[in-house]
Amino acid sequence: MPKGARLPNVAAMKNKGESLMEITNGFALDGLSITLIGLGILALLVLFAGAKTVPQGFNYTIERFGKYTRTLKPGLNLIVPFIDTVGKKINVMEQVLDVPHQEVITRDNASITANGVTFYQILDAAAAAYEISGLENAILNLTMTNIRTVMGSMDLDELLSHRDEINERLLRVVDTAVSPWGIKITRIEIKDIDPPKDLVDSMGRQMKAEREKRAAILEAEGRRQSAILQAEGAKQAQVLEAEGRREAAFRDAEARERSAEAEAKATQMVSDAIASGNVQAINYFVANNYIKALEAIATSPNQKILMLPVEASSVIGAIGGIAEIAKETFGGGAPAAARPSRPPSTGSTQ
Repeated sequence: MPKGARLPNVAAMKNKGESLMEITNGFALDGLSITLIGLGILALLVLFAGAKTVPQGFNYTIERFGKYTRTLKPGLNLIVPFIDTVGKKINVMEQVLDVPHQEVITRDNASITANGVTFYQILDAAAAAYEISGLENAILNLTMTNIRTVMGSMDLDELLSHRDEINERLLRVVDTAVSPWGIKITRIEIKDIDPPKDLVDSMGRQMKAEREKRAAILEAEGRRQSAILQAEGAKQAQVLEAEGRREAAFRDAEARERSAEAEAKATQMVSDAIASGNVQAINYFVANNYIKALEAIATSPNQKILMLPVEASSVIGAIGGIAEIAKETFGGGAPAAARPSRPPSTGSTQ
């Protein structure tokens, strides 16, 4: 031992060992206590084994000795520990399944490629877990098969213009097929329909020709409408012109009728005057007609030279007769003594 080192205190160590033994003897457990502690621990393990928490959006199937018994809903659930076990954990939320591209031959022998997307939801967890193996693969293959069937029964033009009808037919057929599995197909959509490049070029030329055809038809229809409107306008103009001529003829006839009535009335008045022995009325009537005849001869376009073998005294006498009539009518005085007068006469001079 090195010089100056301290020797351990043996007595103190002995006292510590004795104190530790006394403490251990004070907490000593008998067999009953150990059994109770073991049972408590076992009860806790059983409790934890029998309590199952199911998250929202999932359903768990419970199997007893390998046989399905019931389905656990979201939340806290209790099962028989070590007898009941969780079989399948099923997602009951709506899920999306991509349908890859595949070739389809249409009814008019056009080869195209098409893809889509399928939306489905599990309504019966037990049927989805135990009625079908490989659920997503089954839905995918069923959808692809029906896409070929539905599109193959249609022409290319129908495929490109009736996508809603294709989606509806696919949804109806596939949903009916997967209903025994507890699945609800909520939607099937065709995403892309890709014809071959040469077919796309041909469709472009066809579309251009169709548009040119429609443009030519519209232009011809415009010319036709213009011609119809022009003819209708000419017809209306002729009708209006004919109506105008008819109205003018009617008014001319009415004017002639009134003139004839006035002439007849004047003639009647002259006749009455003659019948009453009024010589001035006779002179007026003869002189008036005589002057009108001279006016007609003077205004004739074919008459170049007018020879009038007329006695001036006869014409003056006729005019005097007219003046006497006017005086009787408007003068209010007594009529002048009748002066014999003879009607103007015409004679030829040699």
